[in-house]
Amino acid sequence: MVVPWKLVGVLALVLAGFGSAWQFQDWRYGRQLAEQARLHADAMNQLTQAAATAQQVEQDKRLALEQRLAASEQTHFEKMSNAQRDQNRLRDRLATADVRLSVLLDATDVAKGCGVPATSGAGGVDHAAVRARLDPTHAQRIIAITDTGDRGLIALQACQEYVRNLVQ
Repeated sequence: MVVPWKLVGVLALVLAGFGSAWQFQDWRYGRQLAEQARLHADAMNQLTQAAATAQQVEQDKRLALEQRLAASEQTHFEKMSNAQRDQNRLRDRLATADVRLSVLLDATDVAKGCGVPATSGAGGVDHAAVRARLDPTHAQRIIAITDTGDRGLIALQACQEYVRNLVQ
C-alpha cells in the first residue's frame, strides 16, 4: 500500500489550520470574556461603593436625629425640673405664709354683696385695687392645678419638638 503523502500533508495542513483557528478563537473569546468579567467586576464595585455611601448617609442622618432627640429630651427634662422646683418653692412659701395668694375683686359690683372695703391698704401694689386674700389650703390647690397645667404644656411642647425632629 502506497501512502499518499500529499494527502497526508494536506490533511495535516488542514488539521493545523483548524487547530490554529481553534486556538485563535479561544484566545479571542478568552480575551472578550476576560474584558466582560472585568467590566462586570467594575460595575459591581461601583454598586457596592454607592450602597456603602448611601448606608453611610443614612447612618449619619440617624445619628443626627438621635442627637437632636437627645438634646430635646435634655431640654424637656430641664424644663420639667425647673417647673417642679419653682412649684415646690412656691408651695413651701405658701405653707410658711411667706407669700399669700390674693384675687382682684371688682369693687364696682355691689350687687354681689361683697363686703370687702373699696380701698386698699398702704402695703398694696395694685394702686387702689380691691383684693381678697385666699385661704392657704385653697392656694395650695390652685398651685397644684397650675403645676399640673404647666407639666402638661411642657409635655406638649416636648411632643411637638419630637415630631418636628422626626419630620426633618
